[in-house]
Amino acid sequence: MAGKATVIEVGDYDVRVSNPDRIYFPELGATKLDLVEYYLAVGDGIVRALRERPCMLHRFPDGLAGEKVHQKRVPNGAPPWLETVRVKFPRYNRHADELCVTKLADVIWAVQMSTVEFHPWNSRRADTEKPDEWRIDLDPMPDCPFGTVRKVAGVAHEVLDELGITGFPKTSGGKGLHVYVRIEPRWGFSDVRRAALAFAREVERRAPDDVTTTWWRKDRDPGSLFIDYNQNARDHTIASAYSVRGVPTATVSTPVNWDEIPDVDPLDFTIRTVPARFAELGDLHAAIDDRAFSLDTLLEWADRDEKAGLAAPEE
Repeated sequence: MAGKATVIEVGDYDVRVSNPDRIYFPELGATKLDLVEYYLAVGDGIVRALRERPCMLHRFPDGLAGEKVHQKRVPNGAPPWLETVRVKFPRYNRHADELCVTKLADVIWAVQMSTVEFHPWNSRRADTEKPDEWRIDLDPMPDCPFGTVRKVAGVAHEVLDELGITGFPKTSGGKGLHVYVRIEPRWGFSDVRRAALAFAREVERRAPDDVTTTWWRKDRDPGSLFIDYNQNARDHTIASAYSVRGVPTATVSTPVNWDEIPDVDPLDFTIRTVPARFAELGDLHAAIDDRAFSLDTLLEWADRDEKAGLAAPEE
């Protein structure tokens, strides 16, 4: 298919897609063009999930059978309408101009560049050092059944309700679940991480047989669920809502309602099934920006835990 291309009209922009028939997901027979059409179908949702955030791209130039590339920097030759945001990496005395999605054409350009997964920061370009998103990552260990993930999600929901906080759940596209919360951009990454750990410890207290916050993986029960609070550390990213995952079945990290979780099967959500769901239900995260919540209570919990000798591990 060398040299073959098609032009996709995306709003006011034309995006040239090369090698549209290249097979990306052999198990489904899904092509690069299928991936483009998927992201067009969920356009409002993926743009909302990525809007104004520095975004790392997980690229598969030769499809899933080839090498995976983690790309932070937008390459030379990007179209002039593509927007970026500069982020700094003090530890390495470096910076990167990362993709900053503001419109659907930006997403389709990234797919043309062989991007499958989108991994945004939990802060926006207005102030990349002040997160506006707290991420609760329910990450099952290898022997943890998905039934436990569902159960712990219920406990997390209970704690959020008691805090008066609205959480927006989604599948991870793998074996876990994520819950996102909009927060006031008043705190740095370290405090958001402290708040996330305090929340995780409260869930652990309520479900001690199922949940662990143990830092070292080797020390965790392989049948437990780890609440990965470290996903709130600076420059840590996870797949966004509506991001396809780079796995043979082309699963999608899909927003769900809380009342779906007791019966949800993440494997049901793929690039073949999510467009119809989106057309029927719309974006279940559409209201996520309506209100931003405070971390004050969680930071009080963190202070309490630290005074009791439960200091947060180093990042």
